[in-house]
Amino acid sequence: MPTQLLKRHLEELKSCRRCPNMHPAVVVGEPALSKVMLIGQAPGVKEPVLQRPFAWTAGKTLFRWFYESAGLEEAHFRKLVYMAAVCRCYPGKNPKGGDRVPDAEEIENCADWMESEMRILKPSLVLPVGKLAILQFLEFKRLTEVIGKSFTTQKFGQTFDLIP
Repeated sequence: MPTQLLKRHLEELKSCRRCPNMHPAVVVGEPALSKVMLIGQAPGVKEPVLQRPFAWTAGKTLFRWFYESAGLEEAHFRKLVYMAAVCRCYPGKNPKGGDRVPDAEEIENCADWMESEMRILKPSLVLPVGKLAILQFLEFKRLTEVIGKSFTTQKFGQTFDLIP
């Protein structure tokens, strides 16, 4: 049953057009029924074309870390871990350089997608990557206060370990 719920959820998510300033298409990962979720900020410019999260620069760094620290190849990691993002569409470029950080309304528009995923998957471990993703779960002043530390937290009625 969770497999069908997750597949239905992903099909609905792919058709989302709630944010007029975001660039569809919605980027979703493989429907990995996993107790581990990795959550980023938002897709980059290449992810909508390649149609998978963490498919370009940030992903290359991320998967190098997982390979060097745990021996996990990217393809195997993608099958083991459910990959999501705070916002699911590319937010566009920041005029000052880099990608634009999603605004509060865009984050709110996407929040129920993450809530549904957490209710379906019931994760025991969440790995938020980047400041915006971490802020969805923890309040902090400096990233150094939380990076690499383990927290037990609760969100959307689920209790899980969180390691930023």
